[in-house]
Amino acid sequence: MNPASPLPCQRDLFDIPREVCFLNAGSWSPLPKSAAEVCNQGFARKSRPWEMSANLQNEQCTAARETAARIINADTNDVAIIPSVGYGVATAAKAMNLPENSRVIVLEDDHSSPVLEWSSNPDNMMSVRTVSVGSDGNWTAALLAAIQEESANDLALVSVSNVHWADGGLVDIQAVRAALTRSGAMLVIDATHAVGVIDMDVTQLDPDFMIFPTYKWLLGPYGRAFLYVAKRHQNSLPLEQTMSGRQRVRAEDPVYFTDLTYLPDARRFDMGQRDFFISLDLAQHGMELMANWGHAAVSARLSGLTSRIADGLKDAALPVSVPDKTVRAPHILCVSFPTGMPDALPAALKARNVYVAPRLGRLRITPHVYNDEADCDHFVSALRDALHETCAT
Repeated sequence: MNPASPLPCQRDLFDIPREVCFLNAGSWSPLPKSAAEVCNQGFARKSRPWEMSANLQNEQCTAARETAARIINADTNDVAIIPSVGYGVATAAKAMNLPENSRVIVLEDDHSSPVLEWSSNPDNMMSVRTVSVGSDGNWTAALLAAIQEESANDLALVSVSNVHWADGGLVDIQAVRAALTRSGAMLVIDATHAVGVIDMDVTQLDPDFMIFPTYKWLLGPYGRAFLYVAKRHQNSLPLEQTMSGRQRVRAEDPVYFTDLTYLPDARRFDMGQRDFFISLDLAQHGMELMANWGHAAVSARLSGLTSRIADGLKDAALPVSVPDKTVRAPHILCVSFPTGMPDALPAALKARNVYVAPRLGRLRITPHVYNDEADCDHFVSALRDALHETCAT
């Protein structure tokens, strides 16, 4: 589809009843109905392994890697197959091998993956600065100010999500990259809530490492993720020592350890036991759908939905607030409650067939391509009624 063309609602591709208002892609997205055939094919292969091609595993890995690279405009061999974002950050930490007393910047209340690797250092070798956002919700301004201050203290690394999972705040990662280029520090991006919806072209952003899973915005399964590794780090040691990461370790050869030289690119960082006959194909299937629609078309559609919800909340004069459009991601809307969110509110919404996520005292609303304007209006109406119910009790 031409990214400039409006993307219509894709609800028909999913098994979502009309009465269900599922606005929780930020936790996990449903698989499209077409994924059932992918599952069936994988099940059939594993059920009759004697019929499988000897090269099937390599073909699957290559196809998934190519699709993951396509969606971030990367060279195929700059992408590794991994199980999770945490695994990817641990891989980056080993590859970068930061010196003692390195200064690292993270975001306050960022997701665990880009934070814990540095803050849990057992030898206290790193000094971690946690950046808080101001009352304006502008993560970019807060982060750039911290980078400028820390540049004089030998700043080594910024490890952040470019979309904050709990408040939907958007980081201008291009501006961050420019600031780090001046300071000489490295950049690790947790792009969980970005890839597929926001332009994450690595040729423009030039991160040292960028990681993204498939089970949220890429319409894929759990346990499948991808790691972009800049070429300048591809001679580093991988997290695991695997036969697939070496030039030639083959069971069918007369000499098993024929050539232990590492592969010369990001493939050396692939996880062990990467060959999943079902989930890897599912990951590729979801990414193909997203790549074919294009991030620009997807972003435009989802921005329209979150704006409709924000306007609806304002028109209904509900006692809530949302971040300004200039500082939030186009596809995530977080609703705050000045007097605190009622504990029973999520359950009251679920009783009205509305599915959202409570996150750090907010409601996180995350529509995807299967949502439409009726879902937006359903949510506003349900929130109004649920607030009346829960506040009355």
